[in-house]
Amino acid sequence: MNTNFYRLIFVAALSFSGVSQAGVYSDDLSRCLVESSTSKDKSTLVKWMFTSMALHPDVASMASITPEQREASDKAAAEMIFKLMTQTCLTQAKKAIQYEGPLAIQQGFSVFGQVAGQELFANPNVAQALNGLEKHIDAEKLASTLGIKQ
Repeated sequence: MNTNFYRLIFVAALSFSGVSQAGVYSDDLSRCLVESSTSKDKSTLVKWMFTSMALHPDVASMASITPEQREASDKAAAEMIFKLMTQTCLTQAKKAIQYEGPLAIQQGFSVFGQVAGQELFANPNVAQALNGLEKHIDAEKLASTLGIKQ
């Protein structure tokens, strides 16, 4: 497979926004990726997304990821994606590409990335940290400003 194909998959994996024009075959691929992937697969994807996002200048100073950790994450994610595409969801991937083109892969991995992200945010430690935001928001003022009756 060429480098552009891998880039397409990896960019799609980072995308948490849904793709609105999914077809029946990309839906089947999405379903297979989500239902057939293990907790370890989803964890691998989340780790890869984290190590990739940690390179952004706005957050780079907040995460210490060694080149060896990044390489290990890249390798694990590539192996997981290769396994899902060439073994676990091979039939669905072939049909999606045949009938809907290469963007079907992006759509499938977009959904997979969303599910992996949801599992990340469902972790009790992460959920508790997210609750820390509440102490910095004036809920009454927000509701009043938005016209929400309490």
